[in-house]
Amino acid sequence: HSIALISSTGVLFESAVPVAIESPQADQESFLRFALVGLYVGIVPVALGLLWYPFLRRLGRGGMNFVLALTVGLLAFLAVDMWEEAHETAAAAVGALDAPVLIPLVALLTMGLLFVIGHSLRRRGNLQDQEQPPLTLAYQIALGIGLHNLGEGLAIGAAFALGEAALGVFLILGFTLHNVTEGIGIAAPLVRDRPRLPHFVGLALLAGGPAILGTWIGAFVYSPFWTTIFLAIGIGAILQVIVEVGRLIWRSQRQAGEPALTWATF
Repeated sequence: HSIALISSTGVLFESAVPVAIESPQADQESFLRFALVGLYVGIVPVALGLLWYPFLRRLGRGGMNFVLALTVGLLAFLAVDMWEEAHETAAAAVGALDAPVLIPLVALLTMGLLFVIGHSLRRRGNLQDQEQPPLTLAYQIALGIGLHNLGEGLAIGAAFALGEAALGVFLILGFTLHNVTEGIGIAAPLVRDRPRLPHFVGLALLAGGPAILGTWIGAFVYSPFWTTIFLAIGIGAILQVIVEVGRLIWRSQRQAGEPALTWATF
């Protein structure tokens, strides 16, 4: 509704009031509908990306390091994207909670916690001086991407909750196309192994499943503060994975007598 007020001196004051749209109701039909949205945005495209695994196995060492470096670039882009999204969301939170201050703090705590857990697992497996097992690294990548997809689901659910149907549809299309590349990044560390099919199913669910949870939270119980926390956790998880994948590339290049930064890894 457009409103215009004209003062006695002829000064015009204009304003617009958005038409009220009923928020989604937390019933069985809505839960199923948003679950399907999360399935299409998260699990399906990640699974399509994982189907590139047979092709990746035919790559040589240089090609493999190229794909791993591409994964680092993808994760770095996601971390920057989540940082910007977290600050935008934090601006809508209650000022007393200091949500913007919590973003780097929660991200660093998450990254440190994951490093400690990874170090403990390597000590138990007597792998202190070796890189992470490829399957473990793939699950870590899937976890970091899953937290990012949780943020994507929150954005989609919140768009529909606010009545921005067109925005929600564009987010679905954009995230779906983008998430195919995430499946390729998850499959990259596995080329030297032959994981069983259940592992691929688990990786797809871990990376894409949080999108379903995100759409539910965003549509029914959206909170700027907790959304900011979730995004900050995702940033920390992704930064830890970037370090692990970078270490994997560095070891491979060192064994071949080449510098870490070549034209392929660049």
